[in-house]
Amino acid sequence: MSKRYLAAAAVAAATLLAVPSPASAAPAQPLKLRGGLTIYLPIEWKVYRVDPDWIRVVTGKCGNPKGGYGVPECDSFWVLGPKAIKQGDELFAPYTGAEPFYPATDVQLCPHNRKWGQTMGPAKVKGLRPVGPGHKAAYREWKFSCVSYSTGKVKSRYMQREWFLPKTKILVVDQWNTPGLADALKNADWS
Repeated sequence: MSKRYLAAAAVAAATLLAVPSPASAAPAQPLKLRGGLTIYLPIEWKVYRVDPDWIRVVTGKCGNPKGGYGVPECDSFWVLGPKAIKQGDELFAPYTGAEPFYPATDVQLCPHNRKWGQTMGPAKVKGLRPVGPGHKAAYREWKFSCVSYSTGKVKSRYMQREWFLPKTKILVVDQWNTPGLADALKNADWS
């Protein structure tokens, strides 16, 4: 009798440990986008609609969260729509994924330090990444360098990550290697 009781208690304990309680689940806020896409973001992240097709999600320190794309020193990523995509390549040509998202014709400020400029490099990674069930985004990681304006010396490097959904006309651009962003996109919903 005691073996049976111990076995039942062990199964009950294992079940309780395997199923997370609602109190332990991290709170999330939905970000509803075009085409029925909903991304669930940590509650600490702040969403700013800078323009209708320019959404900045601030994930940390940011001096000017409503500033435009080139505003530096703002831990964040962008969720962009058709109008932004239409001018998102260098020289304001439409973004296609063949080149990084870079809506400018000159050297822009380094996202991490306003004292430096930035230069673009080649794509390091190309492929597909899940965005919710049954959907895949064209994924790219682009090498960027932050350089001294006076000497051209490289001061730091970073990867610009991009998830592009061409049919839905959504582009996510991350210059901060935001922890949790890839998982938030993978676990998104479509309705």
